[in-house]
Amino acid sequence: MTPRRSFLKNLGISALSIPFLQQWNTVEAAELETHFESFSLDQAENDEDFWYRIQQSYSVSPNIINLNNGGVSPQPKVVQETFENFNRLSNEGPSYYMWRILDQGREPLRNSLAELAGCSADELAINRNATEALGTIIMGIPLEKGDEIVLSRWDYPNMINAWKWREKRDGIKLVWVEHPHTSENADELTKRYTDAFTSKTKVVHITHLINWNGQVIPVAKIAQKAREKGILSISDSAHSFAHLDFKIPDLQVDFCGTSLHKWLCAPFGSGLLYVRKDKIANLAPLFPGEKPESEDIRKFETLGTRSFPTELAIGRAIDFHNGIGSTRKFERLHQLKTYWTEKVKTLPGVTVHTPASAQFSGAIGLFSIEGMKPSEIEPELFKPYGIHTVGIDWNNISGVRVTPHVYTPFADLDVLVKAITTIAEKAQKKG
Repeated sequence: MTPRRSFLKNLGISALSIPFLQQWNTVEAAELETHFESFSLDQAENDEDFWYRIQQSYSVSPNIINLNNGGVSPQPKVVQETFENFNRLSNEGPSYYMWRILDQGREPLRNSLAELAGCSADELAINRNATEALGTIIMGIPLEKGDEIVLSRWDYPNMINAWKWREKRDGIKLVWVEHPHTSENADELTKRYTDAFTSKTKVVHITHLINWNGQVIPVAKIAQKAREKGILSISDSAHSFAHLDFKIPDLQVDFCGTSLHKWLCAPFGSGLLYVRKDKIANLAPLFPGEKPESEDIRKFETLGTRSFPTELAIGRAIDFHNGIGSTRKFERLHQLKTYWTEKVKTLPGVTVHTPASAQFSGAIGLFSIEGMKPSEIEPELFKPYGIHTVGIDWNNISGVRVTPHVYTPFADLDVLVKAITTIAEKAQKKG
């Protein structure tokens, strides 16, 4: 049995522990395996039939073109079905099936996530989202008055607000990195952070993939420079995990947090916390258990009653992701972004604000139309065309964010290009 076949047959729970689910697990795994193996992995690289099959694996609305997957991604049907099966089972006897049966699936799931992330299972905690994971890091790192934290104004608001609270509560100092523009120069991007380092710097907070405009930041280069100076490093990988083709150790960071309901397409309200093994003991949990100073990563999972169906269905999302393959998935996502941005960037009055290269961008793209606010463009896309996007107006970033996913066909992006062309022409006439 190949590693992939073996993995597809492991939902993340022990069949011996739950014999009455064994048959269902095997059938579901076989269907998913057949789903992918009907296509040659070598020949399907640019095969639109393969991506059409992926599209049919989702239950997306036929009434809208969803190009706002950057907020939260839909789940493949097999993930939805897995969640629904475990949810029904839980409701047959919650305290029995949840705590005595399904809870046994957490450790196998941790192992599957570790394989996907490329790190030790003893460095991963299962959380509800990136905000919880990163909030644990931000609030748990021991800091003293006067300590400096380097972060960017392009970071996510929840993270910025958490740091601002620590600034107010503990008297630390926030040192802001300014991003005057996007860049495809790794040295330039790294220098923006390292120039802010001083002898008082204790932590650098880095957003791996900026959610506003799709800019990828060279986290590893910054983290390496930070470690040389004894500075802790954090990666907000909410938009990069299961999107860009990397493993968490590649980032060279001490801490990482991500949401799994974004690019992994796991159930809503699922996330991941990574802490390097030697940093676990000194990181305080948000919800302390019996041993808050333990070196056990599980101390960050003292949540009480949680959604077992959500957690166990993460395993099915991992199966689906691996069926596509991390490299092929990223190449497709970048291809989709490139497809529409290349067609609109030369239109009069239209500007694309996202780097073009695969080293510095993925699926997320941002564009603007001269003479129009993002809040004016967004409804113009939705009303006549049914295109769902989101207007961005944050710091010095202004435009409409377009985020396709693996289920997005080129035909939908053709509609987008037509819509942008029409709206831009009208704006030019008014101008």
